Amino acid sequence: MNILSIDTSCDETAVAITYNTKVLSNTVWSQTTLHARLGGIMPSLAQRAHKEKIDFVVQKALGTRNLALDIDVIAATVGPGLSIALEVGIKKAKELAKEYKLPLIPINHVEAHMLSPFANSKSEFKFPALGLVLSGGTTQLILVKNIGNYKVLAETVDDALGEALDKAARLLGFGYPGGAILEKIAKNGDPNKYTLPLPLINDRVKNRFSYSGLKTAFVRLVEKIKNPNKQDIADLAASFQSVAFDHIEKVLNFQIRNSKLKIRNLLAGGGVINNIELRKRLRRATKKYDMPVHFPYNKKLNGDNAAM
Repeated sequence: MNILSIDTSCDETAVAITYNTKVLSNTVWSQTTLHARLGGIMPSLAQRAHKEKIDFVVQKALGTRNLALDIDVIAATVGPGLSIALEVGIKKAKELAKEYKLPLIPINHVEAHMLSPFANSKSEFKFPALGLVLSGGTTQLILVKNIGNYKVLAETVDDALGEALDKAARLLGFGYPGGAILEKIAKNGDPNKYTLPLPLINDRVKNRFSYSGLKTAFVRLVEKIKNPNKQDIADLAASFQSVAFDHIEKVLNFQIRNSKLKIRNLLAGGGVINNIELRKRLRRATKKYDMPVHFPYNKKLNGDNAAM
């Protein structure tokens, strides 16, 4: 079954063609440079850019394929995401489905991130599994009993992990998007140089993620250091990133240990999963349980895209 899928959930205009779980084409037009000048995503600008590019991206993804002959289904992200950005992709998908008399499938963006390791994969996926989605807007740990049968085990009560990393980068003087810059700077830093509080350390129920307290502590720490040099900034970046990832490991370990089910795999998706240090942490955390971690075959599938 050939599916033409559309995703305009935030600041990427994305269209893909897939055959079952094989990715035939995956076109993404990024708006990052447009929003970087403003220090963050401007919803009205994102909507306008989606409208300008959607037809171009659809045609580029199709290539020489004939939509009338080669496509069986249309799919579109319906949420969560920026509502005025989402409506551009939904409208286009409806137009195509109506014009070519094709079924239209609504897609949940978080579920798509969670299942993105399936794309082009030859791995054997066994259930029940855990799904970990870490992005700029989502931090969730999900029990995957089977495809379509899910239970959220833990989620953020304030900032998402990606959002927290971006804010930390901004406090250190870096622009948007800051998470990737923070990772690069942190490589040269000492994660033990500064002490920051581990979120929810006294919380006995490990079903929550929280980054607001850590962010506040980081603000105070940065304010205390007058005229920080290059090494100070690297140490601050490493310290914040380390504690943020410690929190993920803490909740993940608790949920695995206390599960009444034999968890077979960990599926990881979302933009923050591109962080190399985080990937190492996830492999380390699951190794003791003899649980393989599955990441998308291509790092581009961690960001917003339509193939997932």
